[in-house]
Amino acid sequence: MSHKGQYHVRSGSTKQELKGASLDHFLLRKIGKHWDAVPLPDVFCDNLDAQTINRFRERAIRSKRLGPEMLAEDDPTLIGKLRLRDGKYLKRAAALLFHPDPETFVTGAYIKVGYFKTNSDLLYHDEIHGNLFSLVDKAMDLLLTKYLKALISYEGVQRVETYPVPESALREALLNAVVHKDYSSGAPIQISVYDNKIMFWNNGQLPAGWTVEDLTSKHASQPFNPDIANTFFRAGMIEAWGRGFEKMQVDCKAQGVPGPVLRYETNGLWVEFENRTSEEATRGTREKTREKTREKIVALIAASPSITTGELANQIGITNKGIEWQISKLKQAGRLERVGPAKGGYWRVIGSDSTG
Repeated sequence: MSHKGQYHVRSGSTKQELKGASLDHFLLRKIGKHWDAVPLPDVFCDNLDAQTINRFRERAIRSKRLGPEMLAEDDPTLIGKLRLRDGKYLKRAAALLFHPDPETFVTGAYIKVGYFKTNSDLLYHDEIHGNLFSLVDKAMDLLLTKYLKALISYEGVQRVETYPVPESALREALLNAVVHKDYSSGAPIQISVYDNKIMFWNNGQLPAGWTVEDLTSKHASQPFNPDIANTFFRAGMIEAWGRGFEKMQVDCKAQGVPGPVLRYETNGLWVEFENRTSEEATRGTREKTREKTREKIVALIAASPSITTGELANQIGITNKGIEWQISKLKQAGRLERVGPAKGGYWRVIGSDSTG
């Protein structure tokens, strides 16, 4: 709705004047376009990074979301078939996805990561630059190697590193920020790491009429940057059905940690995870590893009741003393009992149909 060159949108019982980036997005939607689909006259296929395009091909082959014939095309043809061209010009999405330095054309197309003691006490920080694919890869590597402490445990002789938030959930939150960010704002994506929490922020906008509750429940996929989202989908890096936040919840639950908390403000979306680096979390991870070991012991005994301690130790990959300790815990819990002498007897799994 306009009056003397002004445009307004109704929000509840009030009307707000559209200005700046919001007005640009509104006018583009009026003609059926999104910000990432606007052509860039000064960018050509020769300017794109061939290595990034080849890496995209590798990912798309694994995802099986593009046919081999299309992936065998030369770079200009592939870019066109990904719908990253508007006539003879490349779209903004093409530059963000594949140009070696998208910030030449799009201000703020990078990621800031910082470790905070308090909101006002920044201990150290990094900036990550490059095209969107490299931003995701570099940011994940930086988070896992510098900013987050892995909890170390062992399954047999195998060393297991468990991060306070599942890697898959962290990647999903990062991809959500990269794909849905409002790149017209000039503000970078920001990841704030504290001793007790990890916060992702991007200044994307929810679809008209949507709330955070819509994001966390079953909903249609309505990406803020459809051309960027489509390319990430073809690479197998995101889903096309609006399941990102559901996947974060499921992955966190599987690791026994709280799922993310979402908060939407006028200037963007926050996704917050607990950063469980405490001794309590370490003990919890160790206990989960022990539980898995006990389940393996029970399964092996159920399959072969006369199995020896040495055979169990060999198959699971821990010491004989470790097996004896685990068996004592299983006996205390009423899950195992020994029938007959140490030599010549057998184990019975209690609550199982096994007769041993």
